[in-house]
Amino acid sequence: MKYAVEVAHAGSLNKASEELLIAPPNLSRSIKELEADLGIMIFDRSSKGMKLTKRGEEFIHYAKNILEQIDAVEQAFKKNEPKKLQFSISVPRASYIADAFVEFSKKIGNKPVEIYYKETNPYRAIKNILEVDYRLGIVRYASGYDKYFLDTFNEKGLAWELVVQFHYVLIMSRDNPLASKNVIHFSDLQKMIEIAHADPFVPSLPLSVVRKEELPDNVERRIFVFERGTQFDLLAENPETFMWVSPMPEGILERHGLVQRECPDNTRVYKDMLIYRRNYKLSDLDRKFIHEVKNSIRALYILIIRARTY
Repeated sequence: MKYAVEVAHAGSLNKASEELLIAPPNLSRSIKELEADLGIMIFDRSSKGMKLTKRGEEFIHYAKNILEQIDAVEQAFKKNEPKKLQFSISVPRASYIADAFVEFSKKIGNKPVEIYYKETNPYRAIKNILEVDYRLGIVRYASGYDKYFLDTFNEKGLAWELVVQFHYVLIMSRDNPLASKNVIHFSDLQKMIEIAHADPFVPSLPLSVVRKEELPDNVERRIFVFERGTQFDLLAENPETFMWVSPMPEGILERHGLVQRECPDNTRVYKDMLIYRRNYKLSDLDRKFIHEVKNSIRALYILIIRARTY
C-alpha cells in the first residue's frame, strides 16, 4: 500500500523508486502483485508515467487512511515516547469561537499536545468526525433546518447539544455611513457592498439555492470570501462594506475599528450545535475548550444588552 501511495503521489515509477530507495523493477513487481491480489488495475501505464484508474483512486483513498491509522498506532505505543494529548475541532467562521480558541490555547498546559482547528462548513464538520477522526465539531444552520440536521446527527450516530441560538447582526467600519444610524433596515443596505462567506449552510442543497435563501435579494454588490482574515481587511479599509455575522466580541471590533449593529428586519434564527460521536467521552481538553466557548458567549450577551440600553 505504501508503495502504491508513493507512486500515485509521484506519478512516475522512477521518481517513486528514488524516494523509496527501491529499484524500479522491484517496485513495479510489487505494484503488479498488489493489483493481482486485489483483482483491479490501480494504474494506467504509459510513456508519460503512471496515472490512477477510477478503481485505483478509490483504493488510494482507503490506503492513505489505513497508513495514517498504522502510523497513529505506532506513535501511540512506541516505547519511551510520551503520549501526546489530542484535540481537534471543525467550526463555522465565527469570531466568538475563534476568541474562545485563543483563550483555550493559553490553558493547554505543558504536556505534549497536538491541536487541530479547522474553519469550514457543516458538511465538512460532520465528515471530519466520521471519516477524518476529528473529535468535535460545531455546526451552524438556520433553525428552519432543525429537523434535517437533527435527523442527520441521529442517523450518523452523533451526540449533539446547543451551543448558542442567535440572530445575525451587522458589522461595518466606524466610517461607514450607516454606522451613525440607530436602526438599520434592509433598504439601507441596498447601495452597500456585502462581504459574505461562500460556504453553503445545508449539505443537501446547491450553493446557489442556499445563497438565495440566506442573503436578502436587494443587495447588488457582493464579495464572497472563504476565510476571516480578508473579511476584516475589507471591512476596516472599505467604508462601503458590511457583513452579517454572529454577534462578535468587543475586543475584535475594537482591534479592526468596526461597529456592530442590529437590524430588526432580520428575524431568522440560527443555531450553533456542538457534535461528537455518541460513544466518545469528552477529554479534559475538550471540556476546557467548551468552557471557553461558554465564557465567550456570556461576554457577547453582556455586550448586546449594554448596546440595547443606549
